[in-house]
Amino acid sequence: MMTNTKISKEKAKELHRANRRWLWGSQICWNYERMMSTGFLYAVLPTLQKLYKDQELVDMMNVHNQFFNTNPFVGPLIVGMDIAIEEKEGSKAKETVAGLKTGLMGPFAGIGDTLFGVILPTILGSIGAYMALKGNVTGAVLWILVNFAVIFIRYPLLRLGYQQGAKLVNEYGERLNLLTDSAILLGMTVVGALIPTVVNATVPFVYHSGKVTLKMQSMLDQIMPSLVPALLVFLVYWLLGKPKVTSTKMILFVLVLSIVLSAFKILG
Repeated sequence: MMTNTKISKEKAKELHRANRRWLWGSQICWNYERMMSTGFLYAVLPTLQKLYKDQELVDMMNVHNQFFNTNPFVGPLIVGMDIAIEEKEGSKAKETVAGLKTGLMGPFAGIGDTLFGVILPTILGSIGAYMALKGNVTGAVLWILVNFAVIFIRYPLLRLGYQQGAKLVNEYGERLNLLTDSAILLGMTVVGALIPTVVNATVPFVYHSGKVTLKMQSMLDQIMPSLVPALLVFLVYWLLGKPKVTSTKMILFVLVLSIVLSAFKILG
């Protein structure tokens, strides 16, 4: 059985500071290239400055300034786990924390978006809006209280993530590499599953010869459903590995490519 991880008052203050920095800065400098990377680095920076010095600090800052994006409401869980693991393992956990962030940000985003982006606004927002339309000011007050409640609910999550991260280190120790590989595999699985649902690209070409009609997209679907979206994602992934190629450049490239291929009726 897992033992409870006790948190000292000093550590509680440090976690509260990280929580506060995440709350106000998780989406600071948000951009299409790295999204929430700067916000994550801002939240863990005091911990990094405490644990590392000189070049080691620079290296770990670069690790945390890589692409990261999740739901801001459940993000503190990942922040807490990262802090706990780095306190125990130091810079040796570089690959572990990178894999953990990559593997968990997608699933956690799905959970957070569903709970805080769909269920709460749909149910409580509808009730508040209906009451407000009827002239009842309680509806507006209800919606304000709900949003304040969500802010305070976020605070225990970072502490929970820290406790669970410490347990992972204490109980699994050297087997953290397995956790890293599992997290990366989970992240890749989620990304792969998103390709056919998010990327919409078809080949509209239809071949006519007498009474014979061949639809290119139908033929491609028989070979492999969503083959074209998969190839496009592979192309972008391959190009991102090239020097001086950034996500911003790739966004412009995809926009231009889509317009050109659509104009020549190569893709629809």
